[in-house]
Amino acid sequence: MIIPYFNEREFLRGTIASLAAQAVRPLLILVDNASTDGSGPVARQACADFGVEAIHLHESRPGKVAALQCGLRAVTSRYVATCDADTYYPPRYLELAGRLLEREGVAAAIAANTAAGASPMSKRKAGWRMALTGAILRQQCLNGGASQVFRTTALKACGGFDPAIWNWVLEDHEIMARVERHGRIVYHPGFICHPAQRPRSVNCTGWTLAEQIRYHLAGAKGRLSFFHDELAPRLRARALPSEMLRRAKAA
Repeated sequence: MIIPYFNEREFLRGTIASLAAQAVRPLLILVDNASTDGSGPVARQACADFGVEAIHLHESRPGKVAALQCGLRAVTSRYVATCDADTYYPPRYLELAGRLLEREGVAAAIAANTAAGASPMSKRKAGWRMALTGAILRQQCLNGGASQVFRTTALKACGGFDPAIWNWVLEDHEIMARVERHGRIVYHPGFICHPAQRPRSVNCTGWTLAEQIRYHLAGAKGRLSFFHDELAPRLRARALPSEMLRRAKAA
């Protein structure tokens, strides 16, 4: 599990606690993206307190994509998950992820998001909504990097996370446009995680409604071209590099 972080000391301990409680014991690859709030020592102490195996790395290049690239270099397992440092994972998150990735022809799986304090009914609705939407809009029902798991060979075969390939916001969407060329993307109504509820004063959504519609209309063969030929120049003009993601969370 790759967990990039920048100034997340408030949330890291809870995230690591949820990962330490997994039914399938993970190896955490924690990548400090040059935090200035003491997040690194918090991460190390939490791993020691909860007895979770971890590799601690430091990436000075700013931006989530650079941090993910650093973490991916250390991955040797068959499957890999990308996690956010402010997200909590149910105890059977990895177990279910493994079952989904074991299916023939699957390259990645994506979980639904709900608040940790949501009612059981709300969580079920979120999971079913994601699964049903994914069944209707194949390969197009995407979610954030906090809730993505991959077959490692597929992720590395498509180039993985690399600022030289893509260093803008929406990296979690662009990576799927590359990964889908190496297998199916799947969903499950019980596959859910819980991002922390926190305000953001920086708008880093990235794309307009018209661009989202264009993405859906591009089709599997045209989606990658859409990201690189159409959307990247617009994100450059809007000054929305990957680094903007950490500014948003720090704001």
